Amino acid sequence: MKIGIVCYPTFGGSGVVATELGMALADKGHEVHFITYNQPVRLDYLSHKLHFHRVLIEEYPLFQYQPYELALSSKMVEVVEKHQLEVLHVHYAIPHAYAAYMAKQMLLEKGIDVKVVTTLHGTDITLVGSHPTYKTAVEFSINNSDVVTAVSNNLKETTNQLFNIKKNIEVIYNFIDVDKYDKEEHQECKRSALAEPHERILTHISNFRPVKRVEDVVKVFYEVQKEIPSKLLMIGEGPERIKASTLAKQLKIKDKVFFLGNSTEVAKILCYTDVFLLPSQTESFGFAALEAMAAKTAIISTNTGGLPEVNIHGKTGFLSNLGDTEDMAKNAIQILKDGASLEFFKQNAKEHAKKFSIQNILPVYEDIYKSCYKSKV
Repeated sequence: MKIGIVCYPTFGGSGVVATELGMALADKGHEVHFITYNQPVRLDYLSHKLHFHRVLIEEYPLFQYQPYELALSSKMVEVVEKHQLEVLHVHYAIPHAYAAYMAKQMLLEKGIDVKVVTTLHGTDITLVGSHPTYKTAVEFSINNSDVVTAVSNNLKETTNQLFNIKKNIEVIYNFIDVDKYDKEEHQECKRSALAEPHERILTHISNFRPVKRVEDVVKVFYEVQKEIPSKLLMIGEGPERIKASTLAKQLKIKDKVFFLGNSTEVAKILCYTDVFLLPSQTESFGFAALEAMAAKTAIISTNTGGLPEVNIHGKTGFLSNLGDTEDMAKNAIQILKDGASLEFFKQNAKEHAKKFSIQNILPVYEDIYKSCYKSKV
């Protein structure tokens, strides 16, 4: 099939999942076209089956904010026409689902009926999409998509609560390429570059937005390092980084906390890690936690959103109430207290991650695309 994928080309979970999906589809012989304003960060190669089309936005002094939706929908029309795409799979409701609807209408006037699959990822619904400024347009574009999917049962339920949705939302979990993390595990993992042999390594990866509560990460680590010699890796960039760095300095643990910025080598970083910290206010799924689990890492997270569908309490790690950094620290110490305990949780995390293997999830998306294609015949 010929499939267009529209996503944010950033380090965030939705962009990563969309990119990994597109590359996996291309590996299976489908022709995949990415349509966005930059080449996605995980898109590390192009081929005759894998293409990238940049959305260009012309500067015009009349506009205080340039109308990306118009440029995006026009680019979708251009790529669909030129390459005879059969399906547009848009990730993140704003602005992609709305732009896809406009593209679909323009194409219908040309006698082309492209099908639109919209995947909801989280903050596009819970934080942005539900805002009165956007709610009506988001609700309209979801209802006018041909197929709608969500990355967790929790997100499906939340979407139906916040909007008047007139069609079924199919839950398709985020996925992971387990083999990629196996390769890192079996290669030499040079922990000595970051920590002494007797030290444990804790890690947090996010876009450092307020919803990620990165100061809670530092607070949890502060308590852990009192009991267990350890280091903290902070991966990512965002508005809350300065607050987290300042707190580490105030707590006099700056020498134990490493801010490493954004990275495309997540699997390599996670191979160093013993416990992954994710104290988010909400997560529709918790893709970063899944990546950590695939890398054989125990999880300490909040009991919010879709996280309980990923992190199994007492098995792959522990869940705590929002803001309860004391409980998170206690649970982390329980995991890290001895080698046997740590290995128990790490092994369970690795096994549970296999449930979300791309080999299991990819055929589900293929079936959805095929159903759209058959409906056109």
